[in-house]
Amino acid sequence: MLTVVGFAALDTIRTPTRTVSETLGGAAVFAGVSASFFARTGLVGVVGEDFPRAYSETLSRYLSIEGLSTRRGKTFRFDCRYDESMSSRETIKVDLNVVVGFEPRIPESYMKSKFLYLTTNDPEKSVALLRELEGIKLSMSDTIDYWIRTKREEVKKMVGLVDIMMINDEEARMLTKEHNLVACARKMMEWGARYVVIKKGEHGAIMFHQDMIFPMTGFPLERVVDPTGAGDSFAGAMMGYLAGKNSVSLNSIRKAMVFGNVMGSFSVEGYGLDGLLHLKKSHITRRAKTYERMISVQ
Repeated sequence: MLTVVGFAALDTIRTPTRTVSETLGGAAVFAGVSASFFARTGLVGVVGEDFPRAYSETLSRYLSIEGLSTRRGKTFRFDCRYDESMSSRETIKVDLNVVVGFEPRIPESYMKSKFLYLTTNDPEKSVALLRELEGIKLSMSDTIDYWIRTKREEVKKMVGLVDIMMINDEEARMLTKEHNLVACARKMMEWGARYVVIKKGEHGAIMFHQDMIFPMTGFPLERVVDPTGAGDSFAGAMMGYLAGKNSVSLNSIRKAMVFGNVMGSFSVEGYGLDGLLHLKKSHITRRAKTYERMISVQ
């Protein structure tokens, strides 16, 4: 089993062709739904009293939501706008709402989970969970620029406690104060992470482990509808694949990155979660085979 810790959100997404208001989103939601195609997945997070029942029903079709708490107040909200290229995003507004002061608790039914993904949470709370939980076979965490600006030392502690640090290229530079991505990864491994995966948006991702560097291109698409949640879908698929295989080998992690790229590519083909909600396992398998042929060198 995989446990995903984070939050659900109501996203407003503005693209050059369409605006979608208060659609189901959030890092843990994208990651959890993506992971659910590969392994049994439990969600730990928080929503407000205004969270639509229909969204809870959607999540329950893919995940265990026993760990999804409802607090008095409003659900986390995120409002953003994409430019014509769909590669640059402007954050218009973030309302943390019920996320403020939330203390994640792992339900008893999740305690046998051997795989743990901490999405873009408060690093202090992630550190506390990592120190509290026992028997975790593989842990991974992510972060965002907000936490790096406000709690950099806590982010560094978190990096030192996880097996895999997942981070995008801009935030890697911001966190490590290095420009070169190889140097960024090296510093995070010096802090304690066994693996570092640096996301590069449409250009894929690079994994670092000891002296090994494993670059993977993104799956090429002619049309991108909404990039929101692509990186979270990538990360969730990676952890879901590893949990489903119950493996932490280097070869399994490399294979997991293939499925991460594939699920990220499906995610951007619809608004919000739509790119994932209409998927079948056969679609994933077919695209993964196409992707592997594409990157194969004979």
